[in-house]
Amino acid sequence: MEKTSTSKQAVSASVSKAIITSNKDKSKTTNLINGLVRLMYYESILQDTIRSEVYFIDTGNSIDGKSVLEGLPIVGTEDAELKFTDNNQVTIKMKLIVNKVTPVNEESTGSMIRLDLVSEEFIRNECGDTRLNIRFDGKISNHIQRILTDFLKTEKSLDIEQTSNNYNFLGNNRKPYYAMNWLSKASIPASVGEKGKTSGFFLFETSEGFKFKSIDSLFKQKQKKSLIFNLTADLPSGYTTKVLNQQKDIRIDAQEKFKMGAYGTRLVVFDPFNCFYEVREQTATETKDGTELAAKDLPKLNDKFESDSKFTRTTYSIVDTGTLPSGTTDQQIQKSTEQNFEVQQVLNQSIRRYNQLFTGMQTVTIPGDFSLHAGDLVFLDTPGLRAKKGDDLDKESGGLYIIADLCHFISTNETYTKLNLVRDSFGRKGNHTTNIPL
Repeated sequence: MEKTSTSKQAVSASVSKAIITSNKDKSKTTNLINGLVRLMYYESILQDTIRSEVYFIDTGNSIDGKSVLEGLPIVGTEDAELKFTDNNQVTIKMKLIVNKVTPVNEESTGSMIRLDLVSEEFIRNECGDTRLNIRFDGKISNHIQRILTDFLKTEKSLDIEQTSNNYNFLGNNRKPYYAMNWLSKASIPASVGEKGKTSGFFLFETSEGFKFKSIDSLFKQKQKKSLIFNLTADLPSGYTTKVLNQQKDIRIDAQEKFKMGAYGTRLVVFDPFNCFYEVREQTATETKDGTELAAKDLPKLNDKFESDSKFTRTTYSIVDTGTLPSGTTDQQIQKSTEQNFEVQQVLNQSIRRYNQLFTGMQTVTIPGDFSLHAGDLVFLDTPGLRAKKGDDLDKESGGLYIIADLCHFISTNETYTKLNLVRDSFGRKGNHTTNIPL
C-alpha cells in the first residue's frame, strides 16, 4: 500500500553523507553533516544535469586544526558524495563535483560557506576530448546514447526513448550537450503520437540517471502521485499527498503564443535537388488527435482569429536531400534522393509542442518526498470557487501535470519538496486514483 504524506511529515530529513574529498590527497576527506545548515537539491527537464547547494558552518578546527576550505583545501572540482533520506525512508545518494565555493558570511567563530555541486558530466562537457569529432549515422536515440557513454563517459543509468527518425550529421567539434539539445528538437517519438503531428524531446538528469523522453511519452506515463490542496487538515481518500502551499500560473499570453506559433504554423521549404517549392500550413487543432494531451482540450481561441488565418508563425528551410547518405558508394547513390532531416515532419511540430507545454503551470509545496523526480506525472486537484456547496474541485485546472522543476529543501528543522508543474491543455481528465477518463 502506498504511503501518504501530510503536513506533519515535513520534519527534517536525515542527511547521512555530505563528504568532500581533497584533490591533493584522496585519503583526506571531511563529512560536513555536523556543520550542515541546509541542503537544496534540484532536478529539471530544462536542465542537462542535476545540481545541489550545500550550506555549512566552517570552523577553524575542522581538519588538522584548520578550516575545511584551508585544510582540504576546497578550490573547485573536488569529489562530493551526498546521501539523504526522507520520512518515508526513500533515500537519494549521488556523487557530484564541487563547481563553486562562496563564503556567505564570516565571523570570528566560523563562517558559513555555500558549495554549488554539479554532475561530473557538467564539467566534463567543457573538456576538449569530449568534443564530437566523428560522423554519426542512424537513429537520433542511438546518437544520444553514444554521446553520453563514449564522449561524456557516463556510467549512470540511461533511460533513452527510441526515436522513429534517422539523422546523419558531422560532429564538427561541438560540445556534447549542445549537440544533444539540438538533436532533441529534431526527434520524433517511435511509440507514442503520430508522425507528422508531433515531435520534440527533453534530455535531462535525475538522481536515477539520464533520461531522453518525448513530450508525448511524459504525458502518457502512469501518474506517480495524487496531490490535493484543500483547507482541511485531513487527507481525502484516494490521494497520496497533501499540498501545503499552491500557486497557479496560467501562462496564456495570447500575443506571445501567437508569435511563437503555439497553435498554428506555416512552413516554406525549397528542395534544391529538384527545385520543388512547398508551403505547408498546420494547426494544433488539426494535429490534436496525433498528440498526447494532458487534459481534455487545447485552449479555445476566439473564432475571429481562427478564421483569419491558420498560421501565426512562418519558418523557412532548405531540404537537405542527399546530405550525408550512409552505406557503401552504391548505397549512397541510391539514397541520394532521400531527405536526411525530415523537415516537414519535425520542425513546426516541435515548435508547437514546446510552446504548448507551458500553457498551464502550478507551483506547489509538499512535505519532503524523495520518490518524485523531474519528468514524473502527477495528478493535482485544487478547490474551485462555487456559489453553492457540493463538488468544489476545479474541473478546469485540475488533472495531470508533468514535474518540470523540482527542489528538495532540507534544513535542521524541516524538509519540503517544491514542484513546478506544467501541462499543455485544460479540462480535468482522469481521476486521482486511476488514469481512466471520467
